[in-house]
Amino acid sequence: MPRPPRTTPSNVPLHIVQRGNNKKPCFIGTPDYCNYLRALANSSQRYEVDIHAYALMTNHVHLLATPRENTSASKMMQQLGREYVQKFNRVHSRSGTLWEGRYRSSQILTDRYLLACCRYIELNPVNAGMVDSPELYRWSSYKTNALGKPNGLIQPHSTWLALGHCDHDRAKAYRRLFSFGNTATENAQIRTAYRKGRPVGE
Repeated sequence: MPRPPRTTPSNVPLHIVQRGNNKKPCFIGTPDYCNYLRALANSSQRYEVDIHAYALMTNHVHLLATPRENTSASKMMQQLGREYVQKFNRVHSRSGTLWEGRYRSSQILTDRYLLACCRYIELNPVNAGMVDSPELYRWSSYKTNALGKPNGLIQPHSTWLALGHCDHDRAKAYRRLFSFGNTATENAQIRTAYRKGRPVGE
């Protein structure tokens, strides 16, 4: 019997993390990343979840999203999982589960931690040693949030909009936030929060 969707407060940003089963890759080639983003766009639009930031890593995914209804995020992730995993299994001639159980998430309660979470997510490829700077990584939202590259998936959060009077100024201010990164305490709190399902913020 399917488990009921998890309920999370509407209009509260969530940091969502989903990992590949047994730490195995959930993306093998460029088509996989494209298929995931397409499925994410479909499911987020259907269930009214705004996506603010993302990073698709080799064996896990980070999303920063705001659900407009209490069960929107859970329904989005369920549909996303079905659509993406079916295609992944078909393309790679495999069967069975792809993800390590249910996704993990934490509520982001303050503007400071929302921006810290953006840095945490979009600097993930840098911290993993995959690239030297976030703009060099193709499968994240950094180029949209920091450089203004069009991306129909991304919906700006009010915290990003408050960074300046126009998109150019906002992107410039956002880039400055990456010049010093997060503190070790911020990163530890973000990791603990999503692993334990706790809110993060003062």
